[in-house]
Amino acid sequence: MSNHSPAAGRSLLYLVVAGVAWGTAGAAASLLFLASDLGPLALSFWRCAGGLVVLLGVLALRRPGAGRRPGGGRRPSAASLIGTGLMFTLFQAAYFGAVRETGLAVGTVVTLGAGPVLIALGGRYWMGERLGRGGVAAVAGALAGLAVLVLGSGGGEVRPLGVFWALLSAAGYAAMTLRARWLGRRGAGGDPLVTTAWSVGVGTVCLLPLAAVEGLLPHTADTARVLWLLAYVAVVPTALAYALYFTGAASVRAATVSVIMLIEPVSAAVIAVALLGERLTGAVVLGTVLLLAAVGALIGSEARRPAEGPVAVRPAPGVQSAAT
Repeated sequence: MSNHSPAAGRSLLYLVVAGVAWGTAGAAASLLFLASDLGPLALSFWRCAGGLVVLLGVLALRRPGAGRRPGGGRRPSAASLIGTGLMFTLFQAAYFGAVRETGLAVGTVVTLGAGPVLIALGGRYWMGERLGRGGVAAVAGALAGLAVLVLGSGGGEVRPLGVFWALLSAAGYAAMTLRARWLGRRGAGGDPLVTTAWSVGVGTVCLLPLAAVEGLLPHTADTARVLWLLAYVAVVPTALAYALYFTGAASVRAATVSVIMLIEPVSAAVIAVALLGERLTGAVVLGTVLLLAAVGALIGSEARRPAEGPVAVRPAPGVQSAAT
């Protein structure tokens, strides 16, 4: 008899869709930068602010009780939701700092490469989640694919300050993923739409002063195009993608989540070649094959695991008091 879990299958699908949606954000950002003088911090602010408006509208129109998880469970407190939002903001802001200091290629490889390692270690230490030899091999293959895909598509200079910002971003991403998984295993994950709304709300508040210094309002000769792109970034790779991410991350092993989300650079590379006219190189093909093979292996392994309910897990330091 198969021990396939339908809930796990849905969660894996949510994570794949979220990763693909995240990948489209880079293409939209490139078009925005070409059409206006909007900077990366200002774009991040409008991404969060627009996503917050969308999510508040959805929550206002949704019927009562629609966001409750099956089996009930505790709702996270305001302090817990703010904590998740701060991790989200750290992940976003530090990544842009890394890109500014050491370039897109190196910043992306260090951030997305360190994330799965930190998550695998945290999941093993705090939640007893073991990947096994096959899982370790899949993570290694995914990291190799990421390095080939991104570094092979364009060089970058390694600068210590940029690497520091990238590692800080990876730490924020790892903490956010581990927290979502930890709360999900305790039955305290809450409504993913509410969690996403709080996260982008905290991001909006934290990014506002930085965006104001950089230049909050875009100057452009194509206002309609800029507004359309901002709306897309707010809806698809933010409101939709993060709601799916928080839903899936609560039910899937943390290290598996981190590897599946490496679909993001694959999606971005495919869009760059297919729609933005970038050259298809051997590095792009090889990196994509390695990444997708690793993601596929972990998805197959995760889908075969039996369903699990809320369990007692080892609390992460400083997390237990905020999660209740």
